[in-house]
Amino acid sequence: MANNPFPKGKISPQVTDNPWKSLRQFTSARIALGRAGTSIPTHEMLAFQLDHARAKDAVHRALNIEDLVKQLSKQENIKQHTPDLPMVLNSKVSNRFMYLQRPDLGRQLDEESWEKIQNYHDTNKANYDLSIVIADGLSSIAIQNHAAPVIDRLISLLYKDAEHHWSVAPITIVNQGRVACGDDVGQCFKAKITLILIGERPGLTSPDSMGLYITWQPVRGKKDSNRNCISNVRPEGLGYEEACQKAYYLLKESLKRQISGVYLKDRSVSDNGQVLENHSSTNFLTSPKKQ
Repeated sequence: MANNPFPKGKISPQVTDNPWKSLRQFTSARIALGRAGTSIPTHEMLAFQLDHARAKDAVHRALNIEDLVKQLSKQENIKQHTPDLPMVLNSKVSNRFMYLQRPDLGRQLDEESWEKIQNYHDTNKANYDLSIVIADGLSSIAIQNHAAPVIDRLISLLYKDAEHHWSVAPITIVNQGRVACGDDVGQCFKAKITLILIGERPGLTSPDSMGLYITWQPVRGKKDSNRNCISNVRPEGLGYEEACQKAYYLLKESLKRQISGVYLKDRSVSDNGQVLENHSSTNFLTSPKKQ
């Protein structure tokens, strides 16, 4: 048997390294891939195809709602402060193909789900500060992996708030839902604020990225400009603790100032870790220059 001319760990001389290869340690983006002749190396092409397949799987895989309910029921803070089981709801979408073709139907609850929440509210007569909604979105994997631990950490922060006693509605899970379906849930609960956790459109290196959207006075037809977004929540992106701290700050400010969206800026933490004041009436373009 002939000896392998390229020992393990050695790159074939047909592959030419890119001089910027050292920069790959700082990003998961596809940079400095090198080349083999006029094409990219085979191992880079195979890695691309694998990531593309993972992204497609994230979009098409159905959310395991039964498993998610079990995850939520095992979290200590959720069990302590939200004794009711999560409510499972549906949008007006009946299947995944329709979900991808008709975004408008994913933005609204179906009639049965609408009545289910209204009947619950009419029976309990509760006034809620916050409604927490979970939707599969474009990545059920993100919700399956991250929703339960993030909600548990956030509820812990809310119930340690010394300034306000938060009233939280039962957690809801919307199957085949988009961001705006949280407005329907909040309107039915008559909640002051809605926080929806949703799977974001997967990238080629981030198939499990989750987004958090906060909306003050949710009602059907609310504009996206009225929402605050915390994006890329996952261990490899924005970590759970930092995401929850940002959400906690925005929720407190939204309740205090009765606003959200473009009118509410995230000024939660400075570079040195100190909490900043929220001066939304000034910006660096119009403020006087310091001497």
